[in-house]
Amino acid sequence: MFLKRTLRSGFLGLALVSLSAGPALAHEPIWDGNKVQMLSQQLAPGVFVHLAADAAALNAQGGAAATSGGLIVGTRGALLIETMLNRRLHDQVRALARAKAGKLPLLYAVNTSSHGDHSFGNMFLPPETRLVQHEHTARFIATHLEQDKAFMLQHFGQGRGIEPIQARAPDILVPAGGKLLLDLGGRQVEIHDFGFAQTGGDLFVWDPQSKTMWAGNPVIAAKPALPWLLDGKLLQTLATLQKVYDFLPADATVVPGHGVPMGREGLRWHIDYLTAVQAGVKDALARGLSLEQTVAELQLPAFRGYVLFDWVHPGLNVPAAYKDLAALR
Repeated sequence: MFLKRTLRSGFLGLALVSLSAGPALAHEPIWDGNKVQMLSQQLAPGVFVHLAADAAALNAQGGAAATSGGLIVGTRGALLIETMLNRRLHDQVRALARAKAGKLPLLYAVNTSSHGDHSFGNMFLPPETRLVQHEHTARFIATHLEQDKAFMLQHFGQGRGIEPIQARAPDILVPAGGKLLLDLGGRQVEIHDFGFAQTGGDLFVWDPQSKTMWAGNPVIAAKPALPWLLDGKLLQTLATLQKVYDFLPADATVVPGHGVPMGREGLRWHIDYLTAVQAGVKDALARGLSLEQTVAELQLPAFRGYVLFDWVHPGLNVPAAYKDLAALR
């Protein structure tokens, strides 16, 4: 897994540079953990999304914002989704949570993946809050935290509160393919593993009462953002996103990993894109094209608009799909 994360650092480094406005900003992070301002929006009674104040503007321009999370409140207590990158951002979402939950305890916190911007804030949770993770996420953090911190420092910058991060062991593990029910009092929240979606430890948080799902990084943001096949596995990722789409009712709300809430139909953009990549690469392989020829030919202009399209599509997704599908031949 660390080998894959090491490879990712090279991919993300290209992404960071491509987002820069010029040479002077070449080492600027995608978003600055010392500057992001988080806000809370109510989606339904007792259900709130935490997102960056500039998320809507960035998404509208085809970019991804800082990490989105949320809060679900029952009569017994609350559940926090994502603990954020550093102490500063964690304290912001905790303050937002206290403002909505009042004196009710924070019963649970959930990490949708092992990525540091979703989980580094775990160490700042109250001792009585029960931390929920996928078993794959827990193993990765337990064995590779220092390497992951180095990865995050490289791409989000020093002095952003990453250096002092220490791991906190989870209290509740979700097994591969598992489902967990959490009772908040008058409200049961479901934690699902629908299958490999980006990291192999992806959790989806579903509140049936409000029909709201937190999807984490498998859905970076609404159209025109694209999925990132960081660890490959095109077919599994596509199958998982289709499974999530089929699970959701037509009027569901989806909170992506780095953007504003969207409707269930917003998932079709991601599914259609991966389907088009699959079809294009499969055709290229049938005609005996090399990877380089496939990348040059498979342009998919209908899916342009994402700020990172010219990196994530030809530099990451098409090569990952080519490798996956070639292995099946």
